[in-house]
Amino acid sequence: MNQLPQVAFAIAGLCLLMSGPVGCTQLMNQDLSPPPGGETVSVSVKVPKDLVARKMRVMYRSEKCPITRSDGSGGRYEIDGAKTIEVEPQRQGLTNIYEAKLAKDGGGFCEWKLSNVTFGVFYGALEKLGEDLRVGGGGGVIVIFDDNSAQRVSLLSPPKAIFGDLIIENEYYIWLDQQYLIEEKKLVWLYDGVDIYRTYKAKNAKVVKFVPSVYEGGVVYSIGPKVKKEGNYVRFFYPDGSVMSDYRTEPDIRRLNELRQR
Repeated sequence: MNQLPQVAFAIAGLCLLMSGPVGCTQLMNQDLSPPPGGETVSVSVKVPKDLVARKMRVMYRSEKCPITRSDGSGGRYEIDGAKTIEVEPQRQGLTNIYEAKLAKDGGGFCEWKLSNVTFGVFYGALEKLGEDLRVGGGGGVIVIFDDNSAQRVSLLSPPKAIFGDLIIENEYYIWLDQQYLIEEKKLVWLYDGVDIYRTYKAKNAKVVKFVPSVYEGGVVYSIGPKVKKEGNYVRFFYPDGSVMSDYRTEPDIRRLNELRQR
């Protein structure tokens, strides 16, 4: 049987169990439908050489279409409904600026409202650093537009409150991380010593601009242990040729910053 009729029958069956036609409409139509000419937030990234803009993960929330959760005691409670979409930022002419305009009012039956966006950049010129490399983390930004938690949470970078528009300028080091435990792999990170994501709360922002840059003075390399035992540490090779190995699992950001001053 064709899958579409099966889905239709399933929805119809659920509608019969719900309280009236309003509940049935809610189940069948929870799509976004921004009103024409509505207010938007401009989110843009100025992408330098060798970096690539990531797709934006945009979350909308709805008080009208809540989600029911269960607690540890068998009770039930409701939270705002959530819908996440991916948005591809568009290049602006011949510039290196990539922008997306996000509707603040998502509309639709559920009256969706813009909640947060996760976006950023990654290092795209892997062939310059070697073979069999993968994209790692870093270079991410989370901007929250309401009082809800974001779809992704940074424990090391709690939200920084901003009033008005938001301009983020941040420089990253290139970190090539070779790992052996669990899985052998080589990852290329954008590293700033803070976290994978920098997080902001900008409830009044109409414009969000992210201007990342890359330190051109060299790459920091690391080689992890092949056997997990006490005393086996990650070895870090810094741009000046020095090697360090201690308790750290990430490069020493203070050392990297100090090397820049020499």
